[in-house]
Amino acid sequence: MSPSVPLQEMIRAIRSARTQCEERGVIQRECAAIRAQFRQTDNGGRSHNLAKLLYVHMLGYPAHFGQMECVRMIASPRYSEKRVGYLGAMMLLDEKQDASLLITNSIKNDLSHSNQYVQSLALCTLACMGSAEMCRDLAPEIDRLLRSSNSYIKKKAALCAVHIVRKVHDLGELFVPSARSLLSEKNHGVLHGAVVLITELCERSPETLERFRKTVPDLVQIMKGLVISGYSPDHDVAGVSDPFLQVRILRLLRILGRNNEAASDAMNDLLAQVATNTDSTKTVGNAVLYETVLTVLDIKSESGLRVLAVNILGRFLLNNDRNIRYIAMTSLQKIVSTDHNAVQRHRGTIVDCLKDQDASVKRRALELSLALVSASNIRSMMKELLIFLSSCPPELRAQAASGIFNAAERYAPSKRWHIDTILHVLTTAGGDVRDETVPNLIQLITNTSELHCYTVHKLYRALLTDISQQPLVQVACWCIGEYGDLLLKGECQETEAVQVTEDDVLDALEIVLQSHMSTPTTRGFALTATMKLSTRITDNVDRIRSIVSIYGSCIDVELQQRAVEYNALFKKYDHMRAAVLERMPVIQKNSLGQTNGELSEEPMKESQPGKVKQEETALPPQPAGQVVDLLDLLGGSQEPLQPGSSVGGSASTQLTAAPTSAGGDLLDLLGGFEPTPLAPAPTVTVYEKNGVTLTLSCEQQSESGLTVTLTASNSTDSDISGFTLQAAVPKSVQLQMRAPSRDSLPAHGGAKLTQLVVLNNPNKVNLKMRIRVSYTCQGSVVQDMVQVDSFPGL
Repeated sequence: MSPSVPLQEMIRAIRSARTQCEERGVIQRECAAIRAQFRQTDNGGRSHNLAKLLYVHMLGYPAHFGQMECVRMIASPRYSEKRVGYLGAMMLLDEKQDASLLITNSIKNDLSHSNQYVQSLALCTLACMGSAEMCRDLAPEIDRLLRSSNSYIKKKAALCAVHIVRKVHDLGELFVPSARSLLSEKNHGVLHGAVVLITELCERSPETLERFRKTVPDLVQIMKGLVISGYSPDHDVAGVSDPFLQVRILRLLRILGRNNEAASDAMNDLLAQVATNTDSTKTVGNAVLYETVLTVLDIKSESGLRVLAVNILGRFLLNNDRNIRYIAMTSLQKIVSTDHNAVQRHRGTIVDCLKDQDASVKRRALELSLALVSASNIRSMMKELLIFLSSCPPELRAQAASGIFNAAERYAPSKRWHIDTILHVLTTAGGDVRDETVPNLIQLITNTSELHCYTVHKLYRALLTDISQQPLVQVACWCIGEYGDLLLKGECQETEAVQVTEDDVLDALEIVLQSHMSTPTTRGFALTATMKLSTRITDNVDRIRSIVSIYGSCIDVELQQRAVEYNALFKKYDHMRAAVLERMPVIQKNSLGQTNGELSEEPMKESQPGKVKQEETALPPQPAGQVVDLLDLLGGSQEPLQPGSSVGGSASTQLTAAPTSAGGDLLDLLGGFEPTPLAPAPTVTVYEKNGVTLTLSCEQQSESGLTVTLTASNSTDSDISGFTLQAAVPKSVQLQMRAPSRDSLPAHGGAKLTQLVVLNNPNKVNLKMRIRVSYTCQGSVVQDMVQVDSFPGL
């Protein structure tokens, strides 16, 4: 191929290459010829060669050797070479390369050129790849061009000024007077550039924002002119006059009217006019309406105007375009908390979107439907959500189940309805629920004593129907173990009477124990339930003993340990079996989620000590001596047991309050025996600030041992994340901090965080504790500190 072939022939030769190797050969030969011609001093085809090199660069091949040629061509007096040189600079150069500094002077000269098209080339290049240094050097020239009488140049200069403001924030003040004067222009291109520049300036500086709030009447007049103007062939798009400028003005009005009543009042009439007069049958009109809705919802607008905006979003939900439906639900999700009643009017349309084929639309519809659930519509909404749960995609099932649980807990009309709803979810999507679902449901069941018979019958039938849903099987096994005597009586007013024999119940539990679908945790629940039935039935105790003995040699260590302990109860401590396996007491809600974890201790800085005032008083806790004699159950060990998790006892480990002695941990291993409830420890508030409250209660474990329970709650309107507590005590005191129950605090006291601190004070020094509270609220990190000088009950 000849080195002087035109660009079109080179493109044709590259495209006709049959292999990648052949294409590389063509490009390498051409690049070699271009290098040779670049080295010639008298080269009349420089623009021709650089154009070919830019095409090579577009294909992804190296073209950096043409950078200096771009610099030389920019300095050329010929427009044809200057045009290709600037194009090459925008493609081959960036602000990180030293060669870009060489064109600064050429750009400055071209900005003062008499030809507007040469000025335009310089403005486009500076706006594309200008570095911070170039922007500082050339900013006065751009400000001068903003005052030019040429509309073509002013439009380009405004967009170049936007780039300069983004690169160097301090230069924004330079363009404020010029930007304001551009609003009086009639040319739409200049107005568009001016609005973009003013928007950028207002977003960067609060002081500039206040100054431009005075321009709201001017912007309103410009917008009114666009709305009521007749047909203009230069600006009309699908029957809407210059929708691009309208959208930009609406975005600027949204910024200017945010948190300012005067500016918002000045634009209310305009927004109502745009919302009612814009054609919503075309995509262009929908774009303008969507920006109008966002502006109405973001400023301090009138209540009637906000309802109009919500109704527009409701019409978007009926649109055939899925993108429009998606952005409508995204916008409704943001305002459902502030305009709940207005959004409720479109509940039926939102629920219908749950049947959409698009996964993104389904997800948004699910989030919005869950946000619309209230006490007045809980039954109808839950019916629709349960229907959706049965057919929703697997990736949405966990989110749907979690949302249904939260809504049922907040707005349940009755305990029975609450239990039925959770059981329905477990039956439909039991494998996708969160881990805390099982203990939460068990806690709900234990607190509803009048429904124990109904619940155990319903769970027993569910267990016979399907054992693949592990959370459902775990709850069923727990209830059968606790309330098996009610199941065997067969007398239940809430449901049809079903005669169940002892053999039927044991057969069902054996199926769970032997099923390949059962997890080790589920088998632990089933084995514990089988053991508890030994005190609730009379004719099949020997069968239970044989079932338990089989698992004494199980390959699963946790299950084997449980079986060995139960065998010890049968053989050595049979006289204590009834007391150990008696029915669980009512579970307190604040004991949920207390788990043992790694210990941590971190010193803190000094702070002003604050005396803690005791708010609640109660009798000091009684010693838990009645359970200490059980410590020698498995061999008389006098060493305190280390806390740990155990299969099958997870229900009792997670659902019972923190043990009051070392014997309490062992009792968890024995299947949930609970000591006699003690008098509640006195509680004091040690921290109360910004809606966050931290309370402290103490229990004396021994002469030197003390367990401190810290409980945090959030009464604000915003969720709190990353909540951590750190504690420090005198050096002679040993401190162990257990893992917290959670790391977030929902708004309005939706849930509490609980953390145990174990103290050992062998030297009997004056006990003090310093606590540091850290959390994140609305994107801001908050840290505070409090000192506790006295402990309640000591």
